[in-house]
Amino acid sequence: MADIITVDDPDDPRLSDYTGLTDVELRRRREPAEGLFIAEGEKVIRRAEHAGYAMRSMLLSAKWVDVMRDVIDEVQAPVYVVSPALAERVTGYHVHRGALASMARKPLPTAAELLARPGTRRIAVMEAVNDHTNIGAIFRSAAALGMDAVLLSPDCADPLYRRSVKVSMGAVFAVPYARLENWPRDLETVRAAGFPVLALTPDAKAVPLDEVAPHRLDRAALLLGAEGDGLTPQALRAADTWVRIPMAHDVDSLNVGAAAAVAFYAVTAGRGETGGSPTR
Repeated sequence: MADIITVDDPDDPRLSDYTGLTDVELRRRREPAEGLFIAEGEKVIRRAEHAGYAMRSMLLSAKWVDVMRDVIDEVQAPVYVVSPALAERVTGYHVHRGALASMARKPLPTAAELLARPGTRRIAVMEAVNDHTNIGAIFRSAAALGMDAVLLSPDCADPLYRRSVKVSMGAVFAVPYARLENWPRDLETVRAAGFPVLALTPDAKAVPLDEVAPHRLDRAALLLGAEGDGLTPQALRAADTWVRIPMAHDVDSLNVGAAAAVAFYAVTAGRGETGGSPTR
């Protein structure tokens, strides 16, 4: 059972995991280096624990102690109880959900290890998606629509950053992911593992998704680019097939989060069927 400790000093060093949560650049550097991430809200904390992430500590306002009692009884990490005003001073914002937890990161698998896992047939590959909200939304769609794994280019945002975790509602814990080290050269690793690379682009030369029939492929890797710029020319050249979502009413493209959800459904619907592979 965890120790429950009331803290009334915002400078208490025991609260250091939670300081400056609104400083994006600081947290982006600090959290991976220190092997931690922040889970916010009851559901997300429970999902992180259920996914096997070890808890370092919890930061709760008093009324949340009873709500989180079953979690407190299960973990050995300290629970720091603070007033809402003190929580705001420490974190830099009003903690609406009243519950935060500092969790220990797990070592990431390699891309090759993910691709070799039994049952891995549908993966998403992201290039330079550096907006945490988009990362969270894409992971949520990936989990909901049955994608098996996610691969990230070196410059993608951190899926375990607080905003990403919050937007995904903890879905980042449900989909295994890895980082590619050499971009876009490592797309050849994906292809060599038997995954045709389908690059999602609004380019007029791209083939409509329904014509490619990706749900009939034995395996498929869907390549997504950043908001606005989309995929780089280098990534497009490395793909097997360019695919697009047909648009109406002169709309040229969708937000990458919305586009990912549509495309994920297209590549996972009827996934029990298998067939040929797309052409370059």
